[in-house]
Amino acid sequence: MTTAATHPRFAEALKELGLEEVLGRARTFPEGTRTAVEAAEAVGCELSQICKSLIFAADGVPVLVLMDGASRVDVERVREELGVQKVGRADARVVREVTGYAIGGVPPFGHRTRTRVLADRSLLAHDVVWAAAGTPYAVFPIEPKELVAHAQATLVDVREQPA
Repeated sequence: MTTAATHPRFAEALKELGLEEVLGRARTFPEGTRTAVEAAEAVGCELSQICKSLIFAADGVPVLVLMDGASRVDVERVREELGVQKVGRADARVVREVTGYAIGGVPPFGHRTRTRVLADRSLLAHDVVWAAAGTPYAVFPIEPKELVAHAQATLVDVREQPA
């Protein structure tokens, strides 16, 4: 682990939001943090303390869903929340076009384009969560309420429920 080299676009977004101190708390892991499991292992935290930033297409319009690392998104609940006909995962090309970042490194804010953001309430179960810092090797800690505020997210319940 080293002090982070975050993606330049994300570092600029942090400065614009007045979150320069986050740059000092971000961490880089050469072995990678592409998945929630990899990130939790690298950081040494619970899987649910990882914030996944997932891009979906809702009737063809990109939407960002922030979800805890231990849970899966229930696309039917997202569909109902948004009042659309169809919701599906966006492909890697769309993710990069919309956010400016590759899958595995998408941060919760600081994207190339503004999208609607939904944050699952499960993120609020922790004092601190870890999210991607713009690369598949860097993560940063943040208080969940602060994350939701800076992402301009709507709090929702969209995680899959156990059968």
